[in-house]
Amino acid sequence: MTNVEAATPPGADRSPAGVALGIVPEGRQGGYGPLTDRPWSMAAPYHHPAAGWGAAKSVGEILLRQRQPVGGTKSMFVMNHPVRGFDCPGCAWPDDKGVALDICENGIKHVTWEMTAKRVDAAFFAAHTVAELAGWTDFALEDQGRLTEPMVYDPETDTYVPISWDAAFALIGEELRALDHPDQAAFYTSGRLSNEASFLYQLMAREFGTNNLPDCSNMCHEASGRALKASIATGKGTADLEDWESCDALFVIGVNAASNAPRMLTSLAEAVRRGAQVVHVNPLVEAGATRTIVPHEFVDMALFRATDTSTDNLQVRPGGDLALIRGMAKVVFEAAQSDPSVLDHEFLRAYTNGADAYRALVEATPWADLIRQSGLAEAEIRRAAQIYLRAERTVISWCLGVSQHEHGVDTVREIVNLLMLRGNIGRPGTGPSPVRGHSNVQGNRTCGIDHDPAEAWLARLDEVCGIRSPRTHGLDTVHTIAAMSSGAVRVFIGMGGNFVRAAPDPVMTAEGMRRCALTVHVSTKLNRSHLVHGQRALILPCLGRTERDEQASGRQGISSEDAMSSVQLSIGVRRPASPHLRSEPAIIAGIARATLPASATPWDEYVADYDRIRDVMAQVLPGFEGFNELVRRPYGFRIPQPARERDFRTPSGRAEFSHTPLPDVIPEDADVLVLQTMRSHDQWNTTIYSNDDRYRGVKNIRELVLMNRKDMKDRGLAEGDRVDIVATSRDGTERSLHGFRALSYDMPRGSAAGYMPEMNVLIGAKDYSTQSDQPLMKSIRVRIAPSTR
Repeated sequence: MTNVEAATPPGADRSPAGVALGIVPEGRQGGYGPLTDRPWSMAAPYHHPAAGWGAAKSVGEILLRQRQPVGGTKSMFVMNHPVRGFDCPGCAWPDDKGVALDICENGIKHVTWEMTAKRVDAAFFAAHTVAELAGWTDFALEDQGRLTEPMVYDPETDTYVPISWDAAFALIGEELRALDHPDQAAFYTSGRLSNEASFLYQLMAREFGTNNLPDCSNMCHEASGRALKASIATGKGTADLEDWESCDALFVIGVNAASNAPRMLTSLAEAVRRGAQVVHVNPLVEAGATRTIVPHEFVDMALFRATDTSTDNLQVRPGGDLALIRGMAKVVFEAAQSDPSVLDHEFLRAYTNGADAYRALVEATPWADLIRQSGLAEAEIRRAAQIYLRAERTVISWCLGVSQHEHGVDTVREIVNLLMLRGNIGRPGTGPSPVRGHSNVQGNRTCGIDHDPAEAWLARLDEVCGIRSPRTHGLDTVHTIAAMSSGAVRVFIGMGGNFVRAAPDPVMTAEGMRRCALTVHVSTKLNRSHLVHGQRALILPCLGRTERDEQASGRQGISSEDAMSSVQLSIGVRRPASPHLRSEPAIIAGIARATLPASATPWDEYVADYDRIRDVMAQVLPGFEGFNELVRRPYGFRIPQPARERDFRTPSGRAEFSHTPLPDVIPEDADVLVLQTMRSHDQWNTTIYSNDDRYRGVKNIRELVLMNRKDMKDRGLAEGDRVDIVATSRDGTERSLHGFRALSYDMPRGSAAGYMPEMNVLIGAKDYSTQSDQPLMKSIRVRIAPSTR
């Protein structure tokens, strides 16, 4: 059995993971300071309201740290503004039309991090070798500031040196044209990419000849998209913000609102105030599921007056959400025996398929199984079901706590099943509502970033753009990693993100990167992926969303799609961090011209005026007709969805019930815990702002594992003890972390939690869902014991 270890304290650790990622011997794998001799604390559980003055204080600190007290403050008044501002580059929560200052703590952090006055220029790279930089923490790398000019790796000096844009494009074109087949290249996309850039990127990849378009959605909401398509023929939720504002019951499953979508707190507080029932379902009771003081509600801020954000919290075991939902459906069918009107028979008869078979399945599922698999008492499940039964209009929302499991697709389909029983799809105040994480991750997919596109979509693209797209299935994220590792992918181009740190199995990912002939990263800041590079490597700096984008026809706007299918225009307002920066569309066009010299696509015309890109998108994308006019309206437009109008375009023409057996999510061995990775509050994806996690009472430490107090006692662990964490991967490898601190937390027996990306090393190459191909980041089987080091 192969052993894979993460480099962790104390002492020197030259383990395979540490070497592969270029971590310094003392094991500084995450955070922003040395782990050794670093004071840390686990405070009492956080009992204060989310947001409020704690958020205001945190915002002030980061504005000062990034030396942007004036610019950062000014940005608050144009961020998410419907006419003159830019869209927040953070989360995908929709803009609230009734709020003049629609901002949050994490959004301001994200923007200020981009607006920093610090610079990473040629002089910086000349002073630091890649080997040296590999020993820096992730925080230290990004904290150096904005990248200012294109850089190419020089193996003789082990440094990045300047290169002109034309030479950089020529190098990429040379390597891509030298491949034996277009499928030897992979074109990765993070959620930050605009709609216009996403459309150009997939157009370039397909004109080149590949569908290898892995993206961050492959790691986050792939399960949601596949489930919703199978059930109601759309990969998106049907609910929008107005539905949230008019529902009677709102179930929020596997969501940490205060950290991952802080502006959601406003909607949760408003729902509770108007009398709606708001039920949070999560192994951890997060701060956002208790109370909040919404910062733009100035009277409440002044009076320190908090509002509840929930009426109930259910601490389900990891992966037990499907059992909870099925238990609720069981109660609904029980109620229907005495009162048939609790079911929407008209909706079920006219619009659905398979309802009777689903009823038989639910009624045959024993309560004992539902209780054991959910980790909840029967009374708790019945309480949730009664809330659903009493509500005329229900919205069910979910995030990665549902999707990053083996049975994520089944669970989302079960959510849709429950909604359909009472006709809670396709009418006001109802619907499924996945919470997308990154600002335009949903728009990426809408605009063609898809490794498995539909034939109708490709045919329309080919007809409008005059190309011949490949029809072979492309590679998603986990299969791109495997292909790089085997040598099947030779060129990796990443549009944004920090692929090496975000991806599962960082050891295999790093080894694969180093096997590539060329790696290219389009970025705003230095990160770990730039240091784990191919034989040839480029760093190409791009404009941030806050910055002015001037092209031949004047200042340009870009668009993004939020989590509820609304598309809005974003116009940068700040002077670019460097005159050498280029926009993402300009960089994509430059690569395309160098790679496809015979292309008839008018790349230069597209870059000169983004309206021309949108004119083409209007012809290709359903619902984008009149794109240029629609996107210039205040708050843009909502993309039409047939399912929202009860037009279900499945093969049967009806919404489909699923009939999956109840999965067993409990490890056979009682000594095995189910661990979920998560973000800290002071973190956005792989960007770490500090080692603190205010809402969980954690100070100055990231190398921790949260456990149930009784599980700690069973293992002979006291608060703060160092532990070894060992996971056995599906590929047979044993993966371990050493020296992490065990801290008690209110969570179900048999579960544990810790931070990504530090814990990604526990996820092996084959540890992904067979339903969605998503890495099992919320379902890692581990053993935890006192540290032997």
